[in-house]
Amino acid sequence: MIPLSILDLTPIRQGGTAAAAFHETVDLAQRAEKWGYHRYWLVEHHNTPGVAGAATSVLIAHVAAATRTIRVGAGGIMLPNHAPLKVAEQFGTLAALHPGRIDLGLGRGIHSDPATLRALRRLPGAMDAFPQDVQELLDYFHPPHPLPVHAIPGEGADVPVWILGSSVSGANLAASLGLPFAFAAHFAPDQLDMAIAAYRGRFVPSDRCAAPHLMLSLTVVAAATDAEAELLFSSALQASGGPLPPPVPGYLDSLSPQRAQIIRNAFRHAAVGGPETVARHLADFIARYGPDEVIAVGQIFDPAARRKSFEILSRVHSPAHERPAIAEINPK
Repeated sequence: MIPLSILDLTPIRQGGTAAAAFHETVDLAQRAEKWGYHRYWLVEHHNTPGVAGAATSVLIAHVAAATRTIRVGAGGIMLPNHAPLKVAEQFGTLAALHPGRIDLGLGRGIHSDPATLRALRRLPGAMDAFPQDVQELLDYFHPPHPLPVHAIPGEGADVPVWILGSSVSGANLAASLGLPFAFAAHFAPDQLDMAIAAYRGRFVPSDRCAAPHLMLSLTVVAAATDAEAELLFSSALQASGGPLPPPVPGYLDSLSPQRAQIIRNAFRHAAVGGPETVARHLADFIARYGPDEVIAVGQIFDPAARRKSFEILSRVHSPAHERPAIAEINPK
């Protein structure tokens, strides 16, 4: 049974607050730990009214302090927004506070509006420098290194580093550096097959990862019945960066056929339905792509329904508190 994890987008619901989103995040992480989930990852978004996850390392610290065994990490840190040294120090600190439980997923990010880029002090070409920044960050973690500056804490820290991606370029980078790779299939399905082939075909073994290790994200909305799950799913279908809206019956039917097809295509990798339907979709997804891990995303408006969805998923997948044999992923 492959490991199952959660990617929490820290949604701010319509009528809700960031404080409520954080409370729901901690509650879900604690339950996920009991249900046997392996990782609990948190995102980084800026200037996005529907996402509370901006200060990712702060939130990771909060969730890790409220749990005991589940791995907590970034899915991910958008490295062009940060100095590699600062990221090494932050995650070195987290690893010192919560030994053996911290993950660091690194992403290139998406093109933000000019005002947000200026506010983040982003320089022109920052995204183009992503591969060099990743290598610099790895050097801070992995002594001895040629850098004149040392990350303290951070140097020698037990922090597995992942590359996150939604295209072949991310897969190529992870393969060339010998790092585990997480592909965002929940929102970028078009290059999934090509990215998997590139990652596995071009992987260069490293002291961090001896063989390709692939995690795929998957949208999951589980409920007592298929009809209830489809209704809950309509919140995710409506999401556009603003506060997460409540479900709307027959939402796709209210759209033009062209718009409805675009949305269906974007969410074609989604397990939505009652327990048996979700189990079947999940099994088919795993059989088709052969990931080493799956990380589930669930944008559901009602917190109780969101909790129930992840509880159902844990039951139909039956991880039974198993932990994977991932000795090949060695942060050192």
